[in-house]
Amino acid sequence: MIASANEPQFEFSVDAISVRQPIGEFLIASIPSKRLWEISYFDVRRMLKDRDIETYLGIQRPLNPDRVSELQSYVRTVDACFPTAVILAIESRCASFDSATNRLTLKNVPNPEEGHDPVYYRNIAKVLDGQHRIAGLIDYPNDDFEVNVSIFIDIDIEDQAYIFSTVNLAQTKVNRSLAYDLSELTKTRSPQKTCHNIAVALDQLASSPLHQRIKRLGTATPGRRDEMLTQATFVESLMPFISAAPTMDRDILKRGNKLATPSQAEIEKHPLRPFFVSGNDMKIADVLFRYFSAVQSRWPNAWSSNEKGMILNRTNGFRALMRALLVICRAIKPHEKLPEESNFQELFARVNLNDDGFNVETFSPGTSGESLLFKKLVDDMRLGH
Repeated sequence: MIASANEPQFEFSVDAISVRQPIGEFLIASIPSKRLWEISYFDVRRMLKDRDIETYLGIQRPLNPDRVSELQSYVRTVDACFPTAVILAIESRCASFDSATNRLTLKNVPNPEEGHDPVYYRNIAKVLDGQHRIAGLIDYPNDDFEVNVSIFIDIDIEDQAYIFSTVNLAQTKVNRSLAYDLSELTKTRSPQKTCHNIAVALDQLASSPLHQRIKRLGTATPGRRDEMLTQATFVESLMPFISAAPTMDRDILKRGNKLATPSQAEIEKHPLRPFFVSGNDMKIADVLFRYFSAVQSRWPNAWSSNEKGMILNRTNGFRALMRALLVICRAIKPHEKLPEESNFQELFARVNLNDDGFNVETFSPGTSGESLLFKKLVDDMRLGH
């Protein structure tokens, strides 16, 4: 509904329960997704300067378009779920709760009493937390997605700020490495599970160049001293080799359908995808095993170094090596013929770097050093084009 001076009065009711906590009473309800995004707004502009806590009254951060796009794809998957509540603030003139029937009625106020601003249908509920989830549900095509909400009525700005900071700052975020590790429990294949399984295999195999080098849960494993990489770094570096849309691939497979045979254009962008689509994950692991064995053979001291400031076996070096592997795979086409370690050794022999050259003085920390090392590798291998 478009808000206007001629907007009619409109109301609807939903079941709700009252909850009492130290901050006060609030309501818990379930609202259909279409209705929720129709009545919700994200106040990211209004500024007050009277008190520090009101400097940014909107509370919400600006929408991240990439996050919204990701969620729009996610909500269309077969097992999409938003189990945590979206938090809303609503004025009392727009809400009435009947404790006898546990019914909450919400309404717009297009024609308020003199001296009050109108509240249009699209502005009934101010979002304190959950704007990306709501934006991800815009244009959701079905009517089977209800969203659980926590509704605070006539809550003042200090409490709004406190709730926002508690939800977004104080709570512990899930470690990405742990999230990938949990993919092991799924019954169906997915890009996430494949990358996790390969990480585990290369970490556990005694002859692997990555033996006991991967932090499975993102934190150090007791008894190990050479863990330089997190599982998240490994998985997220490998994922582009096999999938352009891991969430959608997972959904297709979970629905019991088969992935389409990749086109030549897809293989160019994701050179190990044919192995993933055919279920031949072992060949993906073989490519990585042989590639990093060649790295270890070419620069044994840098690869095994625990010295501070050496980067080849750490995050920046690993990411640069994986980016270089993507270029190499596009050149040698491993889906047509699985490369041997010697093929990679021939390429690394062209790189004009000694073991002591992989340091933070030459390749500075962060993405700039990673990009510089990547460029050095592909240029010396004469793969830049």
